[in-house]
Amino acid sequence: MKQLVRNKSSLIGGIILLFFILIIILAPLLMTHSYQSTDILNRFAPPSADNWFGTDQNGRDIFSRIIYGTHLTMFIGVVSVFFGAVFGILLGLISGYYGRWVDTIIMRAADVMLAFPGILLALAIVSALGASMFNVIIALSIYNIPVFARIVRGSVLEVKGIEYVEAIRALGAKDGKIIFQHILPNVSSPIIVQASLQIATSILSAAGLSFLGVGVQPPEPEWGAMLNDGRSYMWENPHLTIFQGLPLCFSYCRLTC
Repeated sequence: MKQLVRNKSSLIGGIILLFFILIIILAPLLMTHSYQSTDILNRFAPPSADNWFGTDQNGRDIFSRIIYGTHLTMFIGVVSVFFGAVFGILLGLISGYYGRWVDTIIMRAADVMLAFPGILLALAIVSALGASMFNVIIALSIYNIPVFARIVRGSVLEVKGIEYVEAIRALGAKDGKIIFQHILPNVSSPIIVQASLQIATSILSAAGLSFLGVGVQPPEPEWGAMLNDGRSYMWENPHLTIFQGLPLCFSYCRLTC
């Protein structure tokens, strides 16, 4: 914990992760209208005191849909990174600690997966499994695994050569104790920093999949799906895409800058 506080990048990354977890929990409480309520007589209404961001082609309040979409999109990003990190960290620890043929097999498999663009790999997986939020999470989790495995493996190679780790090994400590009690805490800083970056990538990928029609399906207000719904009306009613695109741009820039 002291190392995380001293490392500014890790501290900022941890604060960002906490912020988005709070959004997932609190977002539904911030909505001014039901995100599913329609009002056909109030279609394409411009921003006003009653509808802060206007309404869409079905008369639904855009602000409430963006807020709920934040909850949905962040959930996909955080959960997919969590599961990808769990498996990736485990593989990275094993690869870096044991080395030799174990390291070769794991890292070559990671290289094969990383050779494909993330969105392309996720698109292939979702296309095979079917379009749904659950399958999007599975696809993005799979892509995140080799990213964390490579980061952790590199850090483990540095840490396992430290004198106190070698001393613990010489005293006869079991591999599991050495890996999880002494090595893992010392490689947590790059994991947290990478997690914030991967959440941004996962959010953008999830939005891209939904925009293409193979991600979260309507009427769920996922950001990419909302942009796809509004693009047919964007020239006459630009608020349908401007207000829906800004959160996506802001979130990605905030997490990567």
